[in-house]
Amino acid sequence: MTSTIESSVLPQSGDAGTAGRAYELDRKHVFHSWSAQDLLDPMVITAAEGSHVWDGDGNKYLDFSSQLVNTNIGHQHPAVVAAIAAQAAKLCTIAPSYVNDARSEAARLIAERTPGELDRIFFTNGGADANEHAVRMARLHTGRHKVLSAYRSYHGGTQLAVNLTGDPRRWPSDTGSTGTVHFFPPYLYRTAFHSTTEEEESQRALEHLEQLISLEGPATIAALILESVPGTAGIYMPPPGYLQGVRELCTRHGIVFIADEVMAGFGRTGKWFAVEHFDVVPDLLTFAKGVNSGYVPLGGVAINPEIAATFGERVYPGGLTYSGHPLATAAAVATINTMEREGIVEHAAFLGETVIGPALAGFAERHASVGEVRGTGVFWAIELVRDRTTREPLAPYGGSSPVMNELVAACKSKGLLPFANFNRIHVVPPCNTSVQDTEAGLAILDEVLEIADQAIA
Repeated sequence: MTSTIESSVLPQSGDAGTAGRAYELDRKHVFHSWSAQDLLDPMVITAAEGSHVWDGDGNKYLDFSSQLVNTNIGHQHPAVVAAIAAQAAKLCTIAPSYVNDARSEAARLIAERTPGELDRIFFTNGGADANEHAVRMARLHTGRHKVLSAYRSYHGGTQLAVNLTGDPRRWPSDTGSTGTVHFFPPYLYRTAFHSTTEEEESQRALEHLEQLISLEGPATIAALILESVPGTAGIYMPPPGYLQGVRELCTRHGIVFIADEVMAGFGRTGKWFAVEHFDVVPDLLTFAKGVNSGYVPLGGVAINPEIAATFGERVYPGGLTYSGHPLATAAAVATINTMEREGIVEHAAFLGETVIGPALAGFAERHASVGEVRGTGVFWAIELVRDRTTREPLAPYGGSSPVMNELVAACKSKGLLPFANFNRIHVVPPCNTSVQDTEAGLAILDEVLEIADQAIA
């Protein structure tokens, strides 16, 4: 990796004319998500391989975003591509009421890796509908309606999921009618509890949650949903004892504990599932993204025996046309087997411990704009501030800033695709990125952070 964009066109990437036509048609006909349509100038991607993508001009980029933190085994892994092709040649699609071998095997492989007895798998098309169905199961199981979720969280873009969400993406759709109640999670760097240590933050956050449950009425609350390690909200690790305390509160009050592992699951944190770091077993666990590296849309809910038994002789009133789609589940089978065979989860843990973590600690020492670095595995955040004492963010909550935009542009000019959100740069490359590529990407970030340092000087 050089300090400027590397031009290296893959044979399958197509020519500039093809890329130009794709861009023209996109701007004419495609309506993009989470965007002001007239202000967009999207990059054309014509090819991808491993930890790299190529744009319409043939420029090569190191993908430090894993796109939307979902290409956990990188782009175009030959084992998964071959599995999708083989499944397409055999059985492209079948209704979910029928058994197919790809779905059955995917369910087995997922159930083997989930904690505790989360052995029944309901397949969805992505993470948002996984969370929607998890809440529906909890409500029907308990006969209650309210759902607790955290501020600074993201659970999806569908109606209930976006109302569960605790960041500004919820605001335009929140009419206060979905039965969702938000609470403050532990986040020591920006504590709502005036804590000075992780122990204080954990204790006070649990006291706050217990009081909220009491004031809302425990008998009215069906579920509590938490990202095991929050993703786009900032990759802030729960302090020791917090998730265990949440588990105890849910058990005591008969509240279904839903662990949202859509982004944190399948190797991202250096474990198959992030809850393994905290020795906690939820009642329901939702997943998507890394289950098949995003090659074909897939998500799901892992269900414990008690909740599954609720629907033993009672119809579960929900389903999707493409639930457990053969192409998607065949991709999941190949992905999980590949991750096991190639030691990808272990490699993610190694990168976090020996490459990313130490490098980011160095950033915090050298760059005045770095307020905090945090994370695990290949799941890290660099929190950028204007002032380390006041911790004023480099971009406002819910927005960006000229300096953040300049940082992102500088990364791209040097051949790095970053993941930026508000005042943070997230370091989230594929779980199997090589040490050499990881170090190259970190070197670019180190260089680019000088822009932020100069801006606040």
